[in-house]
Amino acid sequence: MQLNLSKQKCKPCEGGVSPLNRADVKKMLPKIKGWKLLKGKLSKNFKFKDFKQALKWINKVGALAEKEGHHPDIYRFYNKINLVLYTHAIDGLSWNDFILASKINNLGGFK
Repeated sequence: MQLNLSKQKCKPCEGGVSPLNRADVKKMLPKIKGWKLLKGKLSKNFKFKDFKQALKWINKVGALAEKEGHHPDIYRFYNKINLVLYTHAIDGLSWNDFILASKINNLGGFK
């Protein structure tokens, strides 16, 4: 896996592969600023100026997720959003989660 995650493309995962091991997860976590490991999933909180900006940003995340074929769980609270990433098909973390986290960070627009 190349180190520039945002230049990578998510690969379809239909299961049948093992989640990343703990050592790989620990090595990759510092490469996705602000994301935390929480109960075996990647999680990050984002804050926005207001409801409208948060909603606009969710739509950007949705478009990116569709393009990558990898989808986060999205929780919205007025001007705050929590994203949770993990590969549902393997019930754990894959390279796709780190790739998408990096690309989401590059969207900007949050505080």
